[in-house]
Amino acid sequence: MDMPTDTENTYESKTVRAVRGLESRTIEKMESGGWEVVSQTPGRIQTEIMFRRPAPRSRRVLWIVGGGVFALALAVIFAIGIIGERDTDSAETASPPSSEKAAPSEQPSIEATVAAQAPQPEPNDVVLTPENSPELATVLALTDYCSPDIAAFAAAHRGQTISFPGSVGDIAPYEGASTRYLILLGAGDFSETSAPGPAFQFRDVNTTDDMRWGGSVPDTIVVGTNLSITAKVDRYEERSCLFLLEPVATSVR
Repeated sequence: MDMPTDTENTYESKTVRAVRGLESRTIEKMESGGWEVVSQTPGRIQTEIMFRRPAPRSRRVLWIVGGGVFALALAVIFAIGIIGERDTDSAETASPPSSEKAAPSEQPSIEATVAAQAPQPEPNDVVLTPENSPELATVLALTDYCSPDIAAFAAAHRGQTISFPGSVGDIAPYEGASTRYLILLGAGDFSETSAPGPAFQFRDVNTTDDMRWGGSVPDTIVVGTNLSITAKVDRYEERSCLFLLEPVATSVR
């Protein structure tokens, strides 16, 4: 399929679907073939990525374009050389800096020094829950998992621990591994008709030690398993709308 973008260039386009969290791998593979990303449309499980690349053109046209670029580069280099010479001349004629010494700064008061040395509370020591954090409660109730409020929350609380009831929405192998997974998590009890809150994800984890199980360890976890999740905020990926977490403690509800 050809997709013209201007009067001189003609592009061919291609649409590829990638599992959420593996978009970069798909993009890298396509870019090695000369494709460039045009747009990404994230879904709950998969992301639809549109690529394009220039359609084949004659060698003569390519030679003309290459010659034009080369000439433009020469012109830019010549202009930079002239500007550099002017800057050098200006620097040589500039007046020498003043030799006056700045007045010594005043010594801080004892009270200010004591206040600066006083220990400050560490916000990361507090585990955020929907009960003690209205901000987290609001994020967990959002219906748009690409909401900018989620990005703001992740940035403000990166490295902090949160705890909430959640459920497994999807499990997929991580980069073809047999014991490493991408685990998509939702807020609250599992439902096939609704999925409130961010699209949380445990990335590149196994289902045993990495989950930090508390209590009895389940033989396996599947889509629909309800969990109590305590995890550290990693980051929010705006391109995929995934909210990455690092497991701290997990238990089956």
